[in-house]
Amino acid sequence: MNAPDPQAAWLPDTPRREVPEALIKALKTRFASQCSTALAVREQHGRDESAFTHVPPPAAVVFAESTADVADAVKLAAAHKVPVIPFGTGSSLEGHLLAVQGGISIDVARMNRVLSVNAEDLTVTVQPGVTRKAVNEAVKTDGLFFPIDPGADASIGGMAATRASGTNAVRYGTMRENVLALEVVTAQGNVIRTGTRAKKSSAGYDLTRLMVGSEGTLGIITEVTLKLYPLPEAISAATCQFPSIEAAVRTTIQIIQMGIPIARCELIDAATVRAVNAHSKLGLREAPMLLMEFHGSPTGVHEQAELVQDIAAEFGGESFEWATAPEDRTRLWTARHNAYFAAVQSVPGCRCITTDACVPISRLADAVLTAVAEADAAGLPYFLVGHVGDGNFHMGYLIDPDNADERARAEHLNHQLVARALAMGGTCTGEHGVGLHKMGFLVDEAGEASVAMMRAVKHALDPDNILNPGKIFSL
Repeated sequence: MNAPDPQAAWLPDTPRREVPEALIKALKTRFASQCSTALAVREQHGRDESAFTHVPPPAAVVFAESTADVADAVKLAAAHKVPVIPFGTGSSLEGHLLAVQGGISIDVARMNRVLSVNAEDLTVTVQPGVTRKAVNEAVKTDGLFFPIDPGADASIGGMAATRASGTNAVRYGTMRENVLALEVVTAQGNVIRTGTRAKKSSAGYDLTRLMVGSEGTLGIITEVTLKLYPLPEAISAATCQFPSIEAAVRTTIQIIQMGIPIARCELIDAATVRAVNAHSKLGLREAPMLLMEFHGSPTGVHEQAELVQDIAAEFGGESFEWATAPEDRTRLWTARHNAYFAAVQSVPGCRCITTDACVPISRLADAVLTAVAEADAAGLPYFLVGHVGDGNFHMGYLIDPDNADERARAEHLNHQLVARALAMGGTCTGEHGVGLHKMGFLVDEAGEASVAMMRAVKHALDPDNILNPGKIFSL
C-alpha cells in the first residue's frame, strides 16, 4: 500500500484535464523543436521554489520566441480546452507554476529582447523574458535604472504578473506603480494592448492594473513598458547591529514615521546572518541587523544617514558599517538577496514554506515579535527577513517536504501569522502573490463578495478556465 502523500492536505482537490494526443501533435507540427515532451523538460517547468514537490508536470512545454508563438499556442490549447501556464524563470514561491489541472507550459524566457529605451521619457519597453538585471544593464549608459528588486533575477513578465516589489519598494513602489503599458495574449489567443507611455490616463477601465497581479489567470503578458528613474547622484549603504529584533523593528518604525526618504531598509535576524555568512563568506556579526541604503545628493544622503544613526542609537544600534563603493554595496546586497538560498542550504534536503505578510507600519513590531515567539515555540528551523520599511516581512519555515508533521506545524504557523496580519489591517501577501498556497487567505482578506467579483471577471475573460487554472481562487 502506498504511503499517504504528506502534501495532499495542502493541495487543491481539482481533477487534472486530459491533454489529447491531437493537441500534442498540433503543437509539434507548429513549433517543431520549440515544443518538448521530454520528461526532464516537463519536470523543470512543473516546479518552482514553493514547498509543493508532488504535483505532476505539464504534458508539454512550448518555448515561445514571439508574441505570435504565444498566441498560436494559446489558440491550439483553447481549441481543446486545455490549460496553459506561463513560465518565466521559475522563481515564484507560492506554487504559481504548478500544473495542478494538467495542461501545457508556455516558456517565454527566449522572448528576452529590450525593444526600446526612451531615455527622455524615462521609459523602457521589453519582452517578458527579460530579467530585471538585464533591464538595468541596458539602461545604465543613459544614467537610468529600474528600481524594482525582488531579490531573485526574475523575469519582468513574471514580476508584472505577480505584482512584485522588493527591497526598493519603500521608496519607489511596486510593479503596480511602475508598469505603464502591456501587450497581452487573451484566453482566445487574441493580442491586446493596455495603457500607453504617458504617465497617466483617464481613458476607460484600467486594464493594465487588472493584468498586473493577475498571475497569468487573465492573460499571458508578452510585452511590458516600465518607468525608469535617474541614477542617484550619491548612494550609500550601511549595516547596523541591534541587541534584539524588537530594537531593529522599532528603529525602522521611527525612520518611516519621521519621513526620512530611505531607499532600502531590510531586517535580517541572527540565524539568517549566520546562514548568509556561511553562504557568502562574509564576516557580519551574528546579531539582528538592518541593512539600509540611501539615495540622493551627497548632502542629502549624508543628512539622511546622520538622522538614521541617531535613531538607531536610541534603540541600542551599534557598529554602523558603511559601503559607498559600488563593489562593496553589491557584495552586501548580493548577500541579502541570497539569504533565502543560504537559509535553505543550512538544512540539507529541506524545502521552505514561506510567507510575506505586510502590515501597517505601526503594527510591525507586534506582528514580527509574535511570529518569532510562535516559531521558537514550534521548534522548527526558520529564518526572518523583511522589507520592513514598508511593513513587509518574510518568515521561512524549513521542513522535510515528506514529513507530514513538520508541514502541518509550518502551515499552522503560517496560518497564525497571516490571520494576525489581517486582524491588524494588513494583507496575506505583500509581494509573492496568492498562487495556490494562499487561496484560502484571499477569501479571509477580501471577503466572499469581493472574490465572487474576481471570479466573474475571470469567467468573462476566460470562460473555459484555461489560463493558469487553480490559482488565486477556485472556480
